[in-house]
Amino acid sequence: MSISENDILLRPRFKLDLKKDKEELLRAFLNARETEATPFLIKVVDAHIFIDVLEDDSHFWSPQLHLEIVEEEEKSVQLKGLFGPKPQVWTFFMFLHFIVASAFIGCGIWAYVNSTLDKTSVFPIVMLIVLPLIWGLLYVLGSLGKDFGKKEMKKMHAFMIATLQI
Repeated sequence: MSISENDILLRPRFKLDLKKDKEELLRAFLNARETEATPFLIKVVDAHIFIDVLEDDSHFWSPQLHLEIVEEEEKSVQLKGLFGPKPQVWTFFMFLHFIVASAFIGCGIWAYVNSTLDKTSVFPIVMLIVLPLIWGLLYVLGSLGKDFGKKEMKKMHAFMIATLQI
């Protein structure tokens, strides 16, 4: 199985149906974690595997691969994968979006109240123009971050394939 540019850019989720045992897959990642040459930090919690970039190579935009093993039948599992930003980065961006959205709603209310009271409302109207521009900037920053992490995502995917031997 190979990964193309569009798989990463447009569909960072994937599913693999494997004819392997859940314990066998977990053992493969635990063994890979113990190897000194492992290029990634691997955490295993129950049926969840988190693959992160090593701290020395990590940067703000470094991605994380979250794998979940779902047992379907005996000797058959579904491996669900999700590429995404580290939880800290995701939380930070969601916080910024919440602040911008709240400010936009507040400025909209402020502008409406000022207009009904026949007061000037220059600042809230300016903010109603500036805040969507900030939203656009957040989108561009997120896209740039995804581009910065694309090479690491490909390496993580190749590492996962090599570890699972599929």
